[in-house]
Amino acid sequence: MTEENGLTVQEKKPLTVQEVKAQVQLIQQVMEGVMKKNTHYGKVPGCGDKPTLLKPGAEKLMATFRLAADPQIEDLSVEDEIRYRIKVRILNYKGDFLGAGVGEASSNEKKYKWRSAVCDGEFEDTPEDRRREKWVAGWNGKPDKKVKQVRQDIADVANTVLKIAKKRSQVDAILTVTAASDIFAQDLEDMPIPEDNAGKPEIRKAQEKKGDVKKEEYDQILKDFKNMKGLIGEKEYYRVLGQHGFEHSKEIKKFTVAHKAIADMAKVGVNQTKKDQTEPA
Repeated sequence: MTEENGLTVQEKKPLTVQEVKAQVQLIQQVMEGVMKKNTHYGKVPGCGDKPTLLKPGAEKLMATFRLAADPQIEDLSVEDEIRYRIKVRILNYKGDFLGAGVGEASSNEKKYKWRSAVCDGEFEDTPEDRRREKWVAGWNGKPDKKVKQVRQDIADVANTVLKIAKKRSQVDAILTVTAASDIFAQDLEDMPIPEDNAGKPEIRKAQEKKGDVKKEEYDQILKDFKNMKGLIGEKEYYRVLGQHGFEHSKEIKKFTVAHKAIADMAKVGVNQTKKDQTEPA
């Protein structure tokens, strides 16, 4: 049995109580002194009190114990579905195998399979088996409503699906190798809130909460959306919003999602500018 950078590597003898305690205490110290809530770990509404380990938190634990990830990708895609299963092998700084984790992601998951239709025309022109109307819960006192959705082009989410599969397998591997499952949960942020819980006041309150961000920062984000709308035009603006599953910027309650949508809109603006510069006058 050897100890390398705080991580006890088991050889033949079982770990002592002191060694187990030392490893757990180191993880707790990193959690308290280095990790930030809602960045490296966080609690998911309706999914219990145990914090879920997020990808940045897993990477912090990898840096703490000097671990390396070796992902092995299995492509299970078929004609109308992108699907990956990934096994991540965890190695120490010497290259010794310590353990592994598995994860899978598919374009048939609801958040990747469907997007809001850009307009009624797009919805009507889409084949019936690739469109649907879905009831969504109202928020902030607003009534429930139907949303028109169409199937997402799987090519648009292929890289996202691959990254999500890798993230899930890497978090699983880190929890396994560091024995941190009693401290953190995993994948809860990927789980949809159960339909029978979606309308509960405490769940809606959590969904609507703007977090620790100040009101003026929230207002600034809405201004950024407005500026992007003027920059790239309404058609592209609502197309990008639809890719993120929304019809209006005010529906976005997670600031990470808002910033990602704004970044995607900025990319559209850059591409439009490049196209205008290359087209003959």
